Amino acid sequence: MTTTTILGACPHDCPDTCALVTTVQDGVAIKVQGNPHHPLTDGVLCTKVSRYTERTYHPDRLLHPMKRVGPKGSGQFQQVTWDEALSDIAARLNTIAQTHPERILPYSYAGTMGMVQGESIAMRFFNLLGAARLDRTICSSAGGEALTQTLGGKVGMKVQFFAQSQLIIIWGSNAITSSVHFWRIAQEAKRQGAKLVCIDPRRSETADKCDVHLALKPGTDAALALALMHELITHDWLDHDYIAQHTLGFEALRARALQWPPERAAEVCGLKLADIRQLAHDYAHIQPAAIRLNYGVQRARGGGNAVRAVACLPALTGAWRHRGGGVVLSASGHALHNGVALQRPDLHTHAKAPLINMSTIGDALNTPNLVEAVVVYNSNPVAVAPESAKVVKGFAREDLFTVVLEHFMTDTADFADYVLPATTQLEHWDIHNSYGHTDMVLNRPAIAPMGEAKTNTQIFRELAERMGMHDPVLQEDDESLCRLALQHPRNLQSAQPVTWEALLQHGFAHWPVADAPFAQGGFPTASGKCEFFSERLAAQGLDGLPDFIPNYESPSPQDRYPLAMISPPARNFLNSSFVNVKSLRDIEGEQLLEIHPNDAASRHVKDGAMVRVFNDRGSYHCKAKVSTRARPGMVVGLGIWWRKLGADGKNVNELTSQHLTDMGRAPVFYDCAVQVEAS
Repeated sequence: MTTTTILGACPHDCPDTCALVTTVQDGVAIKVQGNPHHPLTDGVLCTKVSRYTERTYHPDRLLHPMKRVGPKGSGQFQQVTWDEALSDIAARLNTIAQTHPERILPYSYAGTMGMVQGESIAMRFFNLLGAARLDRTICSSAGGEALTQTLGGKVGMKVQFFAQSQLIIIWGSNAITSSVHFWRIAQEAKRQGAKLVCIDPRRSETADKCDVHLALKPGTDAALALALMHELITHDWLDHDYIAQHTLGFEALRARALQWPPERAAEVCGLKLADIRQLAHDYAHIQPAAIRLNYGVQRARGGGNAVRAVACLPALTGAWRHRGGGVVLSASGHALHNGVALQRPDLHTHAKAPLINMSTIGDALNTPNLVEAVVVYNSNPVAVAPESAKVVKGFAREDLFTVVLEHFMTDTADFADYVLPATTQLEHWDIHNSYGHTDMVLNRPAIAPMGEAKTNTQIFRELAERMGMHDPVLQEDDESLCRLALQHPRNLQSAQPVTWEALLQHGFAHWPVADAPFAQGGFPTASGKCEFFSERLAAQGLDGLPDFIPNYESPSPQDRYPLAMISPPARNFLNSSFVNVKSLRDIEGEQLLEIHPNDAASRHVKDGAMVRVFNDRGSYHCKAKVSTRARPGMVVGLGIWWRKLGADGKNVNELTSQHLTDMGRAPVFYDCAVQVEAS
């Protein structure tokens, strides 16, 4: 009996990007643990990833190429050989590519966050082909654009220094669920006397554990941030030296903030006036003060403006001066990897190729002569994209040729013409940055690919050969691609570069980021300053200052759809991943809609009863959870369940819209009005 341990990385869409240790016994992975030597993982994993072997060895794992033999959506497939599958796929795609390569659409996102299996050979393949370009917006683009317009990029404080903060504001995040390692750091700070404040429309598990919870109305975060600015300015709780040296546009921001007295924000946000004033006082007087911002804030019409407003706050008080002060939404901009070399956008020279927003895939697939073929990898759009009815209708088109690379027969795979078995993280090389910390993590394959599964990169290499695409850039091997990720000029020229040797030895390495990166300014904006006023936004005809933008759907009791609905992730799933892992689904139970007792009583809805949730876009049935976790006038549809596992074959995205945010072209999942009735 031979037992070894292999160093790896968690591939999932989570800020923690854990370093893993997989124990392998005679070629079988028997245990996945956190790497105790990685300071941020510290040997700890979430419930989901600690059961990763259950996912890899799942009895429903796809292990052979499958060809559809029944109607689209029926899930009727038969096993075929790789030769048959790739030959037919190549022929079908070549037929389209001869006249309209721009009608071939790649659809992918964060099923793996790895730079190699995510977007290396696949991107090169589609770039050389001249395929449609995918605007990858479905999760973070509004917040990312907002940070870029304010701070200069996806940058912020280092997460480990939240342990030194005396005030921690957790804004739009259920950290216990979505960032367990940050939560451990916050708890350490709390033991040292820090005050924890949670800002979230839902009384989440994190809110339960914080000292203060502000349950604002969905989509009103910018109004609250502006009211905090108002108090900082009118009470002169400002760091005038920091503002003068390291910011741009203060006088304009001051005029905007003075339009937002706390009384106005209290009415807009549905908060108590005293709570807003107290938070402003605390933010000014308790130092170091840190804000952990998360993507829930930007999933409404004015989400980009909300992130901009919050990101301005640390510069007003000089919180950036401290290691334990500042804000972080994403830290990925601190990384010095060579994404351009991996993806090779220069290979794409087809001028007619459209840019198709993945958040409006429902409309795109139902637009004549726009998309003739879709290749889906690292995503499950039928479950995760908004306005599901349109998405399903599009994927059900008989004239749409669809190929899906997958581990399981997901909702999207059911609509494919071919489903190709892909490797899981335990079976391939990859390299990862994090958006929650500032380390790079290497993933080594721990076991051989199961069945006939192939890596994403190998599938596209072989498909390219079948299609007559013999460019050497499509044949670079995975380990070489991992090395290539390090070949960024700024990394190579750094006094402390991340090296391949360090990654091989330890499984991780630290990017050279200062402990307090903006203590002396130096923001990566054109001005080098925190830009309260953005000339770039103004040049686009947008407001150069952050402002409150009301939701598309701001319901009131007399409306036809009087309830606001948000749909944050269920605790034991990650987007639509892990939904089919039985042990996790058993913990989660079933699709639930949290509804406040007052709203339930007026609708004669009992706890545990089935309800119909609906609006003009559609409806779905689920079980009601009568709970004060939902504020009055709001319901919480915990997601994202696979549609096929829902009570009526649908999930919460039947109700969400294809409207887009104020910047970043992102979806507005939490900007949704519904009605609920007993069913």
